[in-house]
Parts: sequence; C-alpha cells; structure tokens
Amino acid sequence: MKTPYKNIYNVLKLNRFIVLAVVISATITCIVAVLMTIKLHKETVNNAFVVNVDGSVIPIKLVSQQENLGVEVLAHLQLFHTYFYHIDASNYEKHLEKALWLGNSSVDNLYRQKKADGVYNRILQYSLVQRVVNIDSKIDIQQEPYRFETTTVFEINRGSIVDTYELTTTGNLIHVDRNFPNNTHGLLITNFFENTLKKITDEN
Repeated sequence: MKTPYKNIYNVLKLNRFIVLAVVISATITCIVAVLMTIKLHKETVNNAFVVNVDGSVIPIKLVSQQENLGVEVLAHLQLFHTYFYHIDASNYEKHLEKALWLGNSSVDNLYRQKKADGVYNRILQYSLVQRVVNIDSKIDIQQEPYRFETTTVFEINRGSIVDTYELTTTGNLIHVDRNFPNNTHGLLITNFFENTLKKITDEN
C-alpha cells in the first residue's frame, strides 16, 4: 500500500540534493572568483604605466629591485652628469637646479665652489657652450651605499676654438624616496668628488 510519506521523502531528498548542489556551486564560484582576483592583483602589481611625450599610455613591466638596480644607478648617473656638466648661458640655471635634486650637500658644496670661482659667470660673459660628449660609469651595487666612478668627456666651445676634456668623478649612491619629476630613480649621490680633469689633445 502506497503512502504519501514516500513522496514526501522523495521530495525532501530532491530538495536536499538541490540545496547541496547550489551550495557547492556557490562555493566553487567564490573560490574561482578569489583566485581570479589574486591573479589580477599580481598582474596589476607587476605592471605599471607611463605617459609618453605624445600623451599615449605605455605599459611597462616591472622587475625586481635587484634586477633593475644596475639600470637605475647608471641612468641616475647619466642624468646627473648631463645636468651638471652639459651647460651653456641659456640653460645652466635650469640644469643645475635639476642636478642638485640628484645629490646631497657634497654636490651643493661643489656647485657653490664653482660659483664662487666664477665658472658660471665666465659661461655667461663669454657665451661658452659646455657640451657633454660621453658618460661612462663603473658601479658596485653589491652593498649600499653603492660606489661609482664616472668618466665624463665634454667639449667647451669658445667660438672658433673647441677644447675637449676628460673628467673623472667618484662618489656613492643611497636610496631615497622617489620624487617625481625631480628624482625619478629614488637615488641620491653622496661624497661626490671631482678627481681628475685632463685636456684631450687631437693627435691625428
């Protein structure tokens, strides 16, 4: 003899199955969503964007600090020596202001010494053009502060006469907070010193 209870049990079993299926599906969906969010976060952290000179957005891949350190140190030294030594009557104030952001008091003291010696006055008075030709840096990034030795070749144009000089500078680099656009590499030159300056003669 059939009773209505069997049908009720079947309905309850079916409902239970449906509830379990929904719970399991929801759990799987949540887990997948969390994993996708973590993956997206990692991809976002490992990528950055810069604005090109024409206004377009360029994605760049970030690498670990150690891998990128050598490139940043060399770029910082290139930028500093260009600003500090590539000067003429029209740009020297702007270039020197930018250079002073990249070094500590040792750079500022050298700048003040050059100013007191009349270096910049002579550039103005005689309309001299001091142009950097080449910058070559040797660096040691095994331990902070990072040691460097840079050889800068520059020309001084005196109108009909162009003299070429080779300057060797040394110093250290330490990490500081990045400051856009004044110090984009987050490095600061310390113990900066001009070691040797010699005139290069054309033997050809």
